[in-house]
Order: sequence, then structure tokens, then C-alpha cells
Amino acid sequence: MARKVLNRKLLREEAEAAELVEQNQEAEEVKKPAAKRKSRAKAPEDIRMRLYWGVFSQSLKLVAKYDFSHKKAAEKKAEELSKGKTPHFVMRHKEPIEE
Repeated sequence: MARKVLNRKLLREEAEAAELVEQNQEAEEVKKPAAKRKSRAKAPEDIRMRLYWGVFSQSLKLVAKYDFSHKKAAEKKAEELSKGKTPHFVMRHKEPIEE
């Protein structure tokens, strides 16, 4: 029985065409749109704060403000205001320093 003769040029062309198709598909996958660059926001500046003793009412309304070294005076003021109907209390209070 005789064998069929293979055309090697035709087989080579088919193989090269298949390689080109694979390369084109890979190239299309690689050409995805580039990710957008994130904006470089400036780092927020540190705000300097100053600490006070605040005398507050029950509704957290600041009634009086004393330097941090004068806690006894703030407590005395809270006691004076508490003798009425609503109690007052002393709590730390921070405020930004304006330069």
C-alpha cells in the first residue's frame, strides 16, 4: 500500500499562521489600558492644639475655660454653678492655636 506524500511547505505555513494568531491574541491581552495615576495629595499639616480645663453644662455647652494649670479654679467654678438646678462638670478641652 502506498503512503500519502506530505507537503512540508504547506504544513510549515499552517504552523506559522497558527503562531501568528497566538502572538496577536497575547498582544491584545497585554494592551489593556494603563491604570490611572493616583493624585499626589498633600499631607495635611499638623495642627497645634492647646489644652484647657473647661466647665461644661449637662448639654455639653462650654460655660467657662481655664488654663490647664488652673484645675482647682475650674472645679470651684463648676461647684458654684452646680448649686443651681443643673449640674456642671470639669473636662479637658482642646483648641487649635492660632498663629
